[in-house]
Amino acid sequence: MARIGGRNAFLAWFVGLACLAILGVLAYLAVPMLPVSLAWVGATVGQTSETSAPVAAGDEAVAGPPTQCPKLYDEALWAAMRSTKKSVMTPSKDAPTTTATALVSALQPQVTLTCSWHSSLGTVTTTLATVPPDAGAIASSALPAAGFTCEKIDDRTRCARSDGDLTETIEAGGGTWLSTSENGWHPKDYVSRTAAVVWP
Repeated sequence: MARIGGRNAFLAWFVGLACLAILGVLAYLAVPMLPVSLAWVGATVGQTSETSAPVAAGDEAVAGPPTQCPKLYDEALWAAMRSTKKSVMTPSKDAPTTTATALVSALQPQVTLTCSWHSSLGTVTTTLATVPPDAGAIASSALPAAGFTCEKIDDRTRCARSDGDLTETIEAGGGTWLSTSENGWHPKDYVSRTAAVVWP
């Protein structure tokens, strides 16, 4: 086959190898982001049924207690949680995350939802459940011995304790249980804002 005039074989090989080297450098730079990208894709796929927008204030009073994690948050808190660096939320019906295991065993909360958040700051896990109507009174008498401080808020009881980076809150009233465990990550007014959705 006749050679095309003006072509330089050495130059063609040099340009080809340079292109391959550039592609190799780009692939090397992209490798550290691969686990993050896969985690993001997995979280997005796993939350397909959980990505509906939080309801506006007042809507839960008509609809009843939240049944999906996004419904547990006002719009601003939901946005703040999702925008935190490396934030991933996993919905489940796992038992409450708390050191008050004796209270959990006694009340046997029937879990409606558990929203487990993980981020670069730490973890936040919140559980919404149904409990006996006198759960608030039981909590206020049992939890102070475990280091909790309890107070009455409207028709419910809120008990909280802190130990280093760990903050726990258990709230019960009207047959509803709301507990949160914050470990390292303490979103602003998280407990009061989620409680305002559950008890509008």
